[in-house]
Amino acid sequence: MKYGIVIFPSKKLQDTVNTYRKRYDPHYALIAPHVTLKAPFEVDDEDELKALARRIHEISDNIQPFNIQVYKVGSFHPVNNVIYFRIKDDEKLTELHEKLHENNLYSERSYNFVPHLTLAQKLSDEEHHDVLESLKMMEVDHTEAVDRFQLLYQLENGTWTVFETFHLGKVR
Repeated sequence: MKYGIVIFPSKKLQDTVNTYRKRYDPHYALIAPHVTLKAPFEVDDEDELKALARRIHEISDNIQPFNIQVYKVGSFHPVNNVIYFRIKDDEKLTELHEKLHENNLYSERSYNFVPHLTLAQKLSDEEHHDVLESLKMMEVDHTEAVDRFQLLYQLENGTWTVFETFHLGKVR
């Protein structure tokens, strides 16, 4: 089964992102707006999944909650035609991403970690250019707290659903 690890932002930020995704993202109906911490990976064994969840709990217990700041519109063009809200680099966010790729969680990464929320993807070059130029004029400044992240799994119809939520910082 395919799994992934993400941060779901607040409903307010998701609603803002979805105003663009409804029109420009063919994955709109498959998953809510999110920050990808670990791209999709396969786990086929229940014991392996349990060990994975235990390791993720260890990681989440040892990273304190942090803030994310959305601060501009960006694009991955020419690599691919994705337009996104960029999230400012944060030490704890980067640490969380790195730890989710160590030891038994190791997996090859296709791209460098660029924290973002996708607004549009799979656009033609012309449409990408037009939408990007329009969105770049928008003023973007939103900060919010992150105190949890989710392990998701993909259903047969392609949609993603939460398998487990992990809270940051050890509960005392």
